Amino acid sequence: MSDHAHKNFRIVKYIAAILLPVSIFATALSWYYSEKLRPVITQELKDLVFTATDSLYHVEFSTIRTNWITGNASLYDVNIIPDSLALKRLNARAAGPNNIYSIRVKRVMIRGFHPFTLYRKNKLQIDELLLLRPDITMVNKQQPYNEGKPPRPRYNPYDYISKYLAELQVNNINLRDIKFKYINNNGEKPVADSLSNLNITLKDWLIDPKSAEDPKRLYLLKDVVLSMNDYVYRSPDSLYHIKMNKLDFRASTGRLKIRQFTVVPQHPEMDFSKAAGYAKDRFNISFNEISLGGIDFPLYISTQELFAKDMQINNGFVAVFSSNVIPGKGLPKSGQFPHQLLQNLSGTVTVQKLHLNDIDFSYSAYNRRSKQKGSITFNKTSGTISNLTNAPKYKALNPVMTAKLQSRFMGKGALDVDFKFHLSAKNGFFNYKGRLRNMDGRLLNKITRPVAMLQIKSGFIDELRFDIRANESLALGTLDFRYHNLGVRLLEPAEDSDRLVRKGFMSFLANNLIINSGNPDREGKFVSAKINYQRPAKASFFSFIHKSLFQGIRHSIGFTVEKEKEIKAQIEKFEKMKADREQRRENRRKRN
Repeated sequence: MSDHAHKNFRIVKYIAAILLPVSIFATALSWYYSEKLRPVITQELKDLVFTATDSLYHVEFSTIRTNWITGNASLYDVNIIPDSLALKRLNARAAGPNNIYSIRVKRVMIRGFHPFTLYRKNKLQIDELLLLRPDITMVNKQQPYNEGKPPRPRYNPYDYISKYLAELQVNNINLRDIKFKYINNNGEKPVADSLSNLNITLKDWLIDPKSAEDPKRLYLLKDVVLSMNDYVYRSPDSLYHIKMNKLDFRASTGRLKIRQFTVVPQHPEMDFSKAAGYAKDRFNISFNEISLGGIDFPLYISTQELFAKDMQINNGFVAVFSSNVIPGKGLPKSGQFPHQLLQNLSGTVTVQKLHLNDIDFSYSAYNRRSKQKGSITFNKTSGTISNLTNAPKYKALNPVMTAKLQSRFMGKGALDVDFKFHLSAKNGFFNYKGRLRNMDGRLLNKITRPVAMLQIKSGFIDELRFDIRANESLALGTLDFRYHNLGVRLLEPAEDSDRLVRKGFMSFLANNLIINSGNPDREGKFVSAKINYQRPAKASFFSFIHKSLFQGIRHSIGFTVEKEKEIKAQIEKFEKMKADREQRRENRRKRN
């Protein structure tokens, strides 16, 4: 070994000789303080929770372990328990909170509590509190005296800790893989809901002489961050799975983002109603992204009222399938219009602006007679829905929810529709107007062939305008339909297969006696249709709209009451001629 190597080896030995006893002493000292101070720390921690919450909560744990060298500690079998008697006392003097929490966790890890800062400055500054797989139950009971209160403690908790500490600060409180149960205790009966796989980070929690009055803090916090991955919820009837790939929320920005939101039916189209036990519309929904901005997080925490300034739904589809293979419940569908469903939500919701971007809507129906499925599609739908609310205070300011939408009807026709939903109308009053233009009429065969058993041979839609006022019972309005070169075939099911075949004579009568090939006609006469459509008690909102419009379209193309009487007389005349011809043939056969 060289002299240089010997010299380095001696230096290492000297350092080891110095550090080893220091390390042994420090470890022994840390153990001594841990053992000596554990009862004191345990009691003071329990007193701190009790006094800082005005006796509402007390904390229990099996043991506490500390390492004064690293500044780390752990609490085991932690329970934070509310005191029902203390809550009654607080409520009696109008000082109780709306939300009560019960928390159970196997281990709480305290990382970096800086013992020297605690010793020299009497300030407890913690880098991180980590709670793994906590079980949290929150019970909400709205208290009138808390209405409009700012997101700050009612009393400054510094008054309670000042005899122990000059300051208490935790940079990050991380709760990972939370099992969360929410109980709404505001109705006649408690209503419970639950979540799992939830992660929460509470940033910069501070108790000092000024933090309780800091307007930039939310309940002593600088920020609250929520995230959840791969969430799956099964509907109570087991007909759907609701899934979210990823959810992120940050209170400081008020922005919530959801990636890959889906509502997945658990049965194929033709089996869905059988699984439900009655004829029931089947929904299949998928959105690539949903985001909400300007969320009032303190309002939601305090009252469970969701308020957002804007909402975006981007890239996705909503597919509805209806089958009449089995009977429905036989009950009238009342209170099922969009604005009525909004008013009947159990929670209070307000979204000032909802933006839709590139959403495909489709409605499909199965016809038992044709044994085929027909579909209507509204592709690349975009637009804005304003004043989406069921909050009384916002309805009083503006009682109308509006929707301005643009779409490609059947993938081609340019469609613009404006809705106005009157939020407080007991009879579901709403009105809508729109315009469809520049579309090949043969595209409608996707719905007319299987559902109406009518094939459009030719025809071009120049413009369709409509203006309708409606409620749960009646639709009234006008429809102007401009088209040219219309020709149709009437169809019927073939006896030996599932095909549809042409009804030759009826098609001839339809094209020559009923249908106007154009509007305006060759003389320039234009037919404007009046709509007066009674809604069947069992009809859905979408069915009500399209059948109201179809009444006007029928009138525009020639299916008037007078024409129907005329064609009925022609059919009766044809049937009599056919019967007479058959009788003459039978008479000739008998003579021969």
